[in-house]
Amino acid sequence: MPYGLNDAIDTGALQRALVIKLRHHGDVLLASPVFSVLKKRAPGIEIDALIYADTREMLLFHPAIAQIHVIDRNWKQAGVIDRCKAERALFSALRARRYDLLIHLSEHPRGAWLARALRPRYAVAPDYRDQGGFWKRSFSHRYALPFNPRRPMAEWNLDALRRLGIQPGEDERGLVLVPGEAAEREAETLLAAAGVAPGQFVHLHPGSRWQFKCWPAERTAALIDALAERGERVVLTAAPDADEQALIAAILSKTRSKPIDLSGKLSLKSLAALTARARLFIGVDSAPMHIAAAMGTPVVALFGPSGEAEWGPWQVAHRIVASHRHPCRPCGQAGCGGSRVSDCLATLPVQSVLEAALALLPR
Repeated sequence: MPYGLNDAIDTGALQRALVIKLRHHGDVLLASPVFSVLKKRAPGIEIDALIYADTREMLLFHPAIAQIHVIDRNWKQAGVIDRCKAERALFSALRARRYDLLIHLSEHPRGAWLARALRPRYAVAPDYRDQGGFWKRSFSHRYALPFNPRRPMAEWNLDALRRLGIQPGEDERGLVLVPGEAAEREAETLLAAAGVAPGQFVHLHPGSRWQFKCWPAERTAALIDALAERGERVVLTAAPDADEQALIAAILSKTRSKPIDLSGKLSLKSLAALTARARLFIGVDSAPMHIAAAMGTPVVALFGPSGEAEWGPWQVAHRIVASHRHPCRPCGQAGCGGSRVSDCLATLPVQSVLEAALALLPR
């Protein structure tokens, strides 16, 4: 449908909506304002989410979400019969909800198929120019991709609502992440066991699932020592996977000070509860950085090949540390020449990161 037509929807007539975001953890969290804004405009509506199972914690307990439906990535490795059963159960659950509105927030082809199979009154998705007629005819509304691609992803998600005639207010666009009581207790217990009071530590999460987004271990260790020399207690966290654990081990082998190591000990919800109690979060472009922003913790974010304009901390006090000596960034590549090492990130000076941290730390 051409843009500019008077085809805004009547939100008062909506009963149920499905929002689809089949991406990674940070991407899902950056879609959380869509649920909040839609619920505020249509208080009587029930809003469901369809996401990957491993990203469920990003939206669990969101006050605007009625049900969370998930797709397990492991279905692809299951046998044909088991996968068909899982897919059929999912589709039956979605069809039973009788959605009036479907909001698809990525290029995943499943969104187009569901828009046709579930037959909502309205369906909206990005207008990817390289998608064929099947995609374009699957949705009643399509919203234009920004001419300047360096647009915050949270805003790009909200463009789906704007295309429907729903204009988010300035104070409605914040990320929403609710840790939950169990996660709050776990964070308190771990901090107490380490002898650290809430509000008296710097949270440093140096890892990412993508190694080319990580700062070198020796520079991270030097930063930890510099913060310790200024009286700051540093709490280290990381995912339990082997690569992130190896990075933590390398960092700890190079530090003179003794940071508190909680790596591999926290769920994503507990990580959120922990970072909410920190004076400052320091990390690279990763889901924990977005989690810190969602919890309102000031953020120092190190950026290399990814773009801070699109992926930077959203609506929170922050400082970006990125190279100005590499005109090729942000390139979006998996390291220089595909090497998994990003020179623009690996060469960031410790002093630059330290100065950014000191600028945000409460006096």
